Amino acid sequence: MIYKWNYEPLKQEDAKKRDELVKLLGLNPVLCQLLVQRGITSADEAQKFFYPSLKDLHDPFLLPDMDKAIKRIEKALGQKERILVYGDYDVDGTTAVALVFKFLRRFTTNLDYYIPDRYDEGYGISSQGINYASETGVKLIIALDCGIKAIEKVAYAKSKGIDFIICDHHMPDETLPDAVAVVDAKRTDSVYPYEHLSGCGVGFKLVQAIAQSNRMDFSELHDLLDLVAVSIASDIVPITGENRILAHYGLRQLNSSPTIGLKGIIDICGLTDKYLTVSDIVFKIGPRINASGRMMNGKEAVDLLLASTVEDADIKSKHIDQYNEDRRELDKRITDEANHYIDEHFDMDAKNSIVVYNEAWHKGVIGIVASRLTEKYLRPAVVLTKSNDLVTGSARSVMGFDIYKAIEECKDLLENFGGHTYAAGLSLKEENLQEFIRRFEEQTIKMIVPEMMKPQIDINAEMAFKDIDPRFMNDLARFAPFGPDNLNPIFMTRNVFDYGTSKLVGKDLMHIKLEMTDRKTVYPFHGIAFRQKKSFDLVKSGKPFDICYTLEDNIHKGKKNIQLYVKDIDTGQF
Repeated sequence: MIYKWNYEPLKQEDAKKRDELVKLLGLNPVLCQLLVQRGITSADEAQKFFYPSLKDLHDPFLLPDMDKAIKRIEKALGQKERILVYGDYDVDGTTAVALVFKFLRRFTTNLDYYIPDRYDEGYGISSQGINYASETGVKLIIALDCGIKAIEKVAYAKSKGIDFIICDHHMPDETLPDAVAVVDAKRTDSVYPYEHLSGCGVGFKLVQAIAQSNRMDFSELHDLLDLVAVSIASDIVPITGENRILAHYGLRQLNSSPTIGLKGIIDICGLTDKYLTVSDIVFKIGPRINASGRMMNGKEAVDLLLASTVEDADIKSKHIDQYNEDRRELDKRITDEANHYIDEHFDMDAKNSIVVYNEAWHKGVIGIVASRLTEKYLRPAVVLTKSNDLVTGSARSVMGFDIYKAIEECKDLLENFGGHTYAAGLSLKEENLQEFIRRFEEQTIKMIVPEMMKPQIDINAEMAFKDIDPRFMNDLARFAPFGPDNLNPIFMTRNVFDYGTSKLVGKDLMHIKLEMTDRKTVYPFHGIAFRQKKSFDLVKSGKPFDICYTLEDNIHKGKKNIQLYVKDIDTGQF
């Protein structure tokens, strides 16, 4: 794949702000440039960014209906009513359920939790779940990471004498469910200062409000923060503002004293004794928690997250790890089938979107397949299968294209839909499928510009090897945790040379292990360029070349070295 490198030096006004920060903070100008790119232009803002504080979390009672939610929960606790904590089957939903259940069981034993079955019940609040609540004497359901559109289901629960509190972070419709409380920062009447909380993050704000109203010290919530960090990383929400604070302290908790269940997953992933980052959650911990809901039932993930003994966590972690292996095989097979279908039936030069349907595909992995298709073809992708007599599936987007809005424009064809800017779910009757495909493509033609469909690398700063030293790395580490809207910065260095020792590595010799210098350094810098064998002849030619890369400390046998993760190699396109 040939990438276009995007790099624009700071404009004059922003360059002045960078230079002022250099004087105020005494940091490398490249780091101050990164701050300005993030909208940070004062010493106070830099202080808050580099040193997140739990004191800067917002008052949970600013969230819509939070006061109503707390009054109803306190009534339930006072009258010993049975409470059901209900959540979605993905990482965000299962961590949210585990967090709220873990907190509430400090005050009551008349408590249960419920995760709907992806295949029998589908996404969100189900009639089966409400029937289960009724049969077990539940008077209050707390719904997490779902429910914002469950108007009929909430009415059904009300007819059975069951109250609902909805804690969600998805986009609401104009009409809200008739619940006791609908806690969602995305409500049009919300005054909450931050709208990008994960579903588990909203659950955390709920327990923060309970603690606050009962004058509990915030330290009593610290052991819940690891679950919040896992949800923030896995749900791909922006790591800015309040999410950055929660992720920072959640990662600290995950690394120092994780819940027994999360420790079981950490061990099964081979991450024991490693300092865990957002990437470890995204690529290793999160997929295993997700695999339970994809392959079997998400309740098993909650069972693991609430495990009370190391032995129990070990057994459940092994089960979930096996689900993940099964998921990988299924994901690969369906992705191959989807790619084959696209090769046979699509002219990608003439299409702005991909919609593929196969009623035999496994519902649990089609979201992953949609992500893979989007990544490969640089088009919004919708992958659909058959479930409960409806065509149902997942959609994923390219950067800059609001896929939720595009799907919303087709809502008259749909039975249900929901999601975010870059990921959504939907279901429709089969007779509406062809019209949906036509209308969805129409929306992409209106909203997508050609640049969105071309592979690009956005470069944050140009620098020389001489500036990359331990102090620079220590200061760069303070920009973490990295994620959406606070991405790991990509640097560019021009005119570097092979030190003479670069070589191909890996099972199929597809990766380049680089040792490089530029004209101002003597000792080589080490890098790895995954799947870039095509550039090996250029590297070994003796000619200068340009690289773009991220930086990480690599610890091997107790020794720390600076490692360049090279994203692309070029002969000099600037």
